[in-house]
Amino acid sequence: MQEEVLTLYELNNLVRSVLEGTLRDSYWVQAELSEVSPNRNGHCYVEFVQKAKRGNQFEAKARGNIWANTYAVLAPYFEQATGQRFAAGLKVLVKVEISFHEVYGYSLNVKDIDPTYTLGDMARKRKEILDQLEKEGVLDMNKEVPIPVLPQRIAVISAPTAAGYGDFCNQLKNNPQGYVFYPKLFPAVMQGEQTEPSIIRALDAVAAEMDHFDVVVIIRGGGAVADLASFDTYPLAVSVAQFPLPVITGIGHERDDTVLDLVANTRVKTPTAAAEFLINKVDESGTELEDLAQALVNSVQQQLTDEKMRLQQLTAGLPVAYTRRRADEERLLDRMTHRMVSAAADGVERRRHGIQLLEQRIGIQAPFRVEKEKNRLQMLSQRIEDNSPERLLARGYSITLKNGKAVTKATQVKTGDLLITRLSDGNVESKVL
Repeated sequence: MQEEVLTLYELNNLVRSVLEGTLRDSYWVQAELSEVSPNRNGHCYVEFVQKAKRGNQFEAKARGNIWANTYAVLAPYFEQATGQRFAAGLKVLVKVEISFHEVYGYSLNVKDIDPTYTLGDMARKRKEILDQLEKEGVLDMNKEVPIPVLPQRIAVISAPTAAGYGDFCNQLKNNPQGYVFYPKLFPAVMQGEQTEPSIIRALDAVAAEMDHFDVVVIIRGGGAVADLASFDTYPLAVSVAQFPLPVITGIGHERDDTVLDLVANTRVKTPTAAAEFLINKVDESGTELEDLAQALVNSVQQQLTDEKMRLQQLTAGLPVAYTRRRADEERLLDRMTHRMVSAAADGVERRRHGIQLLEQRIGIQAPFRVEKEKNRLQMLSQRIEDNSPERLLARGYSITLKNGKAVTKATQVKTGDLLITRLSDGNVESKVL
């Protein structure tokens, strides 16, 4: 008996009927998003995958659809709950309806999503990164790098057009105390897939001229909260953790700390707060200097007072003839006291002004000093090259060797010794007679 022959449509329709008649209306499914493609009609097409526990081989794949009316609600809800953009690479827990179409085949229609599952996976990844850094002994390395007393030379890693970068520079420039800062921008992408490699390149550029800076500031003004995932990567974290200069982060978020924040020397909320932090550091040093100066003035005043009292005690029993002299001495002592206090105060002010002038002079003269030293090194290198053995041989000199060592005196050789004379174009062997 000949078996029944079906058309492809009939077979697919049969599969569809079996699936619809056998499976439940919906299932909760754990999977990873390998592709997320919204279109202009508002629909979003995704690809779900499951990878092997060891390695990245796929154990399962399925095409998914999130229709426009669902995607318009689901995506903002997910991003608000997780702080993550709904994008490839995330692990998700979704509620799906199983669909089989005679033309388009098997697919999963997404109806709902549980953000807490993704949050748990994100927390797990962060913990794995932090545990790995701790195991390698680098987790707190940058926190242990001391911030200089006067952190005025600042390497800034930011997007050049970011409002936060402008706010940071304005805050430094217009500080009420009039302190001078020297920020230099190292441009980087601060959102999207290029964030991690871009910041690492900027850190490498800072390291190449590290002696010119006191601190590194990584700032990000505004931007979507969902882009913060770019700051939760191991390569970026290990680069910052091991950086030889103290790193300050101000990437514009308050609710959560990224891995980058946790490994940096200091974490503040915003670019403006980063500027305030540096201003306060310099101000603390200025206050300490003023306190030391005031202590010096007080010490001088106290010493003069003690000496005045001692003088009064010594002259208390002298005849009246010495009264006028004592009064003159007291007036002289008063004038000396006033002059010393004024001189100490003037000295403190001149010292502060001198520090500012010295800072400006260093900023101007440093490039010229570097160029001068560079030229000197080039001249030394040329002199060494001119006096190399190869150059000397080329000029007609030769080197005589005995047992591999240079012969400098006739007394070093005797009859029967084998000698090698090295010339510019080869060696000559000879025997002493």
